[in-house]
Amino acid sequence: MLDQPSDDLPPDDARSAEPSALRASLRRARAEAAEQTDVVMDLRQAEIARLEILKEALDPVFAEAPEEVDIFDVGLVPGERPRLFVDMVAFVEMGRDRRTYRFMRDGRHGRVCVAESEQVGPIVEAVTAYVARRLVERERLLVDDDRLAAVAAAPQPDVAGPMATANAPAPAAETPRPAEAAPVVPRPPEKPSGSRWLRALAILLAFAFGAGLGALMVGALLLAAAKGKLPL
Repeated sequence: MLDQPSDDLPPDDARSAEPSALRASLRRARAEAAEQTDVVMDLRQAEIARLEILKEALDPVFAEAPEEVDIFDVGLVPGERPRLFVDMVAFVEMGRDRRTYRFMRDGRHGRVCVAESEQVGPIVEAVTAYVARRLVERERLLVDDDRLAAVAAAPQPDVAGPMATANAPAPAAETPRPAEAAPVVPRPPEKPSGSRWLRALAILLAFAFGAGLGALMVGALLLAAAKGKLPL
């Protein structure tokens, strides 16, 4: 019984056929990946070749730029998306169809497409116009710098004089002289006021006497009325 093959185990031919089938599938997958890589590499090389053609067409344009101008840095950068840079913010790349040139520029509002064409000529014209505008902007900046330098080097007006005069203290006002004293006129001698006091005292005494006499009479009447001596 031990020598009999188990029914659960696959036959030797089937087990040997499985690895060979897997190896064949791996070979086919590697071949397809290699073909795709070749296609991608071929497309990338085709993009680089087209950008090199454009660079050769732009060489005379940049050759006419002044030697002291260093704002342009033309160079072909290979990579996943090959690009031909004009400066730090402008470049040319190929479109999705791998045949269309696209002149792109980065600005404050994002990236914009300046020109797009399958031909080299329109792209060369667009890049040439862009280079001319950049040169004019540079000239304006240089003129402004020279103007500011001239203003800074010019002698400054003496503004301290008028300011010192304005801030100087005002002369002290003359103190008015005191008016001359008027001549003192002697007053006439006042009459003694003793007679007035005497009259006031006499009036007070008269009132006091009258009040006392009245109170005495009222008291006598009340006493008589209390004793029943007053006639009814």
